[in-house]
Amino acid sequence: MTQQISPRGTYLKVADAVRGQVEKDPEMTELPSVADLMRDHGISRGVALRAFRVLRDAGVAEPVPGGRWRVLRSSGGADRRPLADRIAEVFVTDELKVGEPFPSASALSERFGAARPTVAKVLNKLEAAGLLSESRQGKPRTVRAVPDQEERPEP
Repeated sequence: MTQQISPRGTYLKVADAVRGQVEKDPEMTELPSVADLMRDHGISRGVALRAFRVLRDAGVAEPVPGGRWRVLRSSGGADRRPLADRIAEVFVTDELKVGEPFPSASALSERFGAARPTVAKVLNKLEAAGLLSESRQGKPRTVRAVPDQEERPEP
């Protein structure tokens, strides 16, 4: 009787192998494709996708459009906070006061590398929270209130 190897945990072994590749090659910016993993490790598509999820959860990679996965490096310096938090910080970084114009959705879109409709949704939430004035055609939003800075002591 031949002993069959259990596939349980195979995705973890594949994830560890890919993580090793990433650590070995500092120039690596993209993970191998699903097809490459299937061929190289003799696994199914589902196992390969589970391995990618493990790498995502570990902060090693993130999915990008087109079914590919980008390598995340801790030294990259990219701000991984939610877009809403980064846009809310504009009040402080731009030293905005009540009544001053707030940057447009297009300007914020370019500044944060996000889609304009996504930025517009965040601005609508800030408007609903009472921090920004109502959006009108041809008129910039203005600051109605500045968010509390409870944990930032004044020098």
